[in-house]
Amino acid sequence: MKIAIAADHAGKELKSYIIDFLTLTNNQIFDYGIAADSTSSVDYPDYADIVASEVSAGRCDRGILICGTGIGMSIAANKFPGVRAGVVTDEFTARMSRAHNDTNILCLGSRTINYQRGIDFVKIWLSTECEEGRHRNRIQKITAIEKRLCQ
Repeated sequence: MKIAIAADHAGKELKSYIIDFLTLTNNQIFDYGIAADSTSSVDYPDYADIVASEVSAGRCDRGILICGTGIGMSIAANKFPGVRAGVVTDEFTARMSRAHNDTNILCLGSRTINYQRGIDFVKIWLSTECEEGRHRNRIQKITAIEKRLCQ
């Protein structure tokens, strides 16, 4: 799996821990975020733009975005066709974001979770498949809305 990852200044440390974990997996990791040693403040939409573009275009299968709360990254990423970005705050939302919503971008808040929980959420998110049936039908309805509005 190809995974794009980025963070703003608030999420740079959590991103480093997650990348360390991801390098132990069989996934290809593409780091588009601010460097861990950077002290500059940056704008989260710039990094959401890069990762969401990669996922939307199909160049990456999934993405991970990290800012202070995950909310800003989620809002920006969800502007892209085909992107389903969700903020995850616990094990349940990590699982359900995939099982019921087939999210392809995970958004995390570095000011709301610690590093170990962030890694735990990534593990759950990567290992959970989307459930078929009514959940797939609902995702198709979301796609239909997107196509209607983004012509």
